[in-house]
Amino acid sequence: MRQKILIGKKIKKICKRNKVKFLINDDPLLAKVLDADGCHLGQNDMKINKARSIIGNKIIGVTCHNSIKLAKMAIRSKADYIAFGAFNVTKTKKVKYKASTKILNEANKITNTPIIAIGGVNSNNYKKLLLNKANFLAISSYIWNNKKYKPRQAIEKLR
Repeated sequence: MRQKILIGKKIKKICKRNKVKFLINDDPLLAKVLDADGCHLGQNDMKINKARSIIGNKIIGVTCHNSIKLAKMAIRSKADYIAFGAFNVTKTKKVKYKASTKILNEANKITNTPIIAIGGVNSNNYKKLLLNKANFLAISSYIWNNKKYKPRQAIEKLR
């Protein structure tokens, strides 16, 4: 935990300097310790109401894989955003659920809750997700593990 706190404090400074929200994945207790802007919960993490009791009125997002049923549960629990994916092949983690742009359109019909698209998002496919009404994109390996571009160059390709 100590190592996570040290690293988290450094990342928080970088986020603040760049006016970017700082969310902790899977760990509301760490989010509280770091006074992060919020946390993201996977389906196997604690429930939103428990996380809310820990971090208060901060951002809480929930993974919904490719399920409108999970999205409805997250919305009822007052999630600040819902995340769907993976939309594409990714090496960041093992993909159990494949999502299509159809889920973005379905979700937009039932909620105004912001929608995040995740999974293999890169400069070749991000526009399709945005055109299908994803509000935000979660992009990891394209930026950090890109063999062709350094992180800043990869980000520039997304502009």
